[in-house]
Amino acid sequence: CVRDLLLNRPLNDLDIATSATPDDIERIFPDQTLPVGKSFGVMIVKRDTFTFEVATFRTDAAYVDGRHPDHVTFSTPELDAQRRDFTINALFLDPVSGEILDFTNGLNDLATKTLRTIRNPDDRFREDHLRLLRAVRFAAVLDFNLDPDTRAAILRLAPLLKSVAAERIAAEFFKALCHAPRPSVFLNLLRDTNLLAQFLPEVLAFNGCDQPPQFHPEGDVWTHTCLMLDDLPPPPRDLALTLATLFHDLGKPPTFQRQRDASGRELIRFMGHAPVGARLTRDILARLKQSTALADEVASIVYDHMTFHEIPNMRPATLRRFLGKPTFAKALALNRLDLLHSIGDLSDYHFAKQKFDDFASEPILPAPWITGADLIAAGLSPGKTFSALLKRAYDAQLENKFPDKAALLRALLNDAD
Repeated sequence: CVRDLLLNRPLNDLDIATSATPDDIERIFPDQTLPVGKSFGVMIVKRDTFTFEVATFRTDAAYVDGRHPDHVTFSTPELDAQRRDFTINALFLDPVSGEILDFTNGLNDLATKTLRTIRNPDDRFREDHLRLLRAVRFAAVLDFNLDPDTRAAILRLAPLLKSVAAERIAAEFFKALCHAPRPSVFLNLLRDTNLLAQFLPEVLAFNGCDQPPQFHPEGDVWTHTCLMLDDLPPPPRDLALTLATLFHDLGKPPTFQRQRDASGRELIRFMGHAPVGARLTRDILARLKQSTALADEVASIVYDHMTFHEIPNMRPATLRRFLGKPTFAKALALNRLDLLHSIGDLSDYHFAKQKFDDFASEPILPAPWITGADLIAAGLSPGKTFSALLKRAYDAQLENKFPDKAALLRALLNDAD
């Protein structure tokens, strides 16, 4: 929070460091503490609706597991600052005097927009392997440059990231994508430091994956995706739309085909890349330990991103089902970005948006007139034909083929006979 205060950024976490021991803190705030990390000198203090992390000044022992120190020793502010990750994160603000206490030259790095580890970068990254990814996140979100020694250590130690729990990697990765001013800067840093290869090789495959120049004059899949990400709304971004933008062409590298037509002209094709991409999206989000709900939402948007050019030829019922999907608005936003950063022709987008806007005064997918209970009441027995009959009934309703429920039910029963 001291870093963000000096950078005029919004303050989120407010952490307190003190010479008070955990036992002292419990005595000072009776019935208001949670000993979340008491053995490491960390307590949570609840005050009204706020919670504060309060940590005793400490020195850490060795980090044998690549995440936590074996034990800690209570110490001084100067030594406490030395155990932290980056110089800009080791600044203290004395709440009484207002003085900034800087024991690691963090103020100078703030002034020069430099992300630098405290002391030896190899030691800092070996202590906590997630710091490799955090370094790139901070550099991208704050628009800082990586110190050359810090950058070289990340490149050298990148394989250590594989030891980190998938959900911790996902949390850092998602924060950066949704909060970096330009997500492409983050992606390029991940690629150039060899971190992306450790947890998202499917996205790394975008790099150098050619596209047909007549449809993608901007370049390969990597360039196309970076342009789209940078054109998303400013931070904080919607996670599902951001991930769908990143993943929408996951299916292109595995479906890449280079062919020649009868005249000998070279053709590049990606047959069925949208469903392949949707499947890969589910695989990746499962690997990153994300919820089924998020995976369903993102995969649906990825699957649908190539459907928009089919809209002019859809039957009315099919069109309304497509427009009525809960992910349609985000899929439409993705379609706009996809067209804008490829051929530049937004005809499909405008056509789809107009069709969607046509239903502004009525539900796109109204409640069905005919239900299974109606068919049973009419004397039909539940069976394999039920779902087909209900689909036919709802399609006819969506296409306004009958004036009311009674007329639709009569026609449906006649057909069933």
